[in-house]
Amino acid sequence: MEQSPTFFDPTLFLLFGFMILIYFLMIRPENKRRKTHQEMLASLDLGEEVVTAGGLLGKISKISDQYIELSISDNIKIKVQKTSISTVLPKGTLNSI
Repeated sequence: MEQSPTFFDPTLFLLFGFMILIYFLMIRPENKRRKTHQEMLASLDLGEEVVTAGGLLGKISKISDQYIELSISDNIKIKVQKTSISTVLPKGTLNSI
């Protein structure tokens, strides 16, 4: 007796299940993180205190399209890429450290 092929193959459901699982566990959270980071970068303003991805803390003194000038101490300013800003600190954090 031959079995006729069926459209509802369990392996196909398993494959779709894994694809949906990967989307909800990996792709969707990363897209949310990227979106919130882009919104944070777009809302940066002069005088805000930030932390770079390398761990430098500073106050924004100048903003251009792709670069930000950070004042990390008196008369010491560095330029970093905008995308390297990881966190915006509450006002007054640098003085309390």
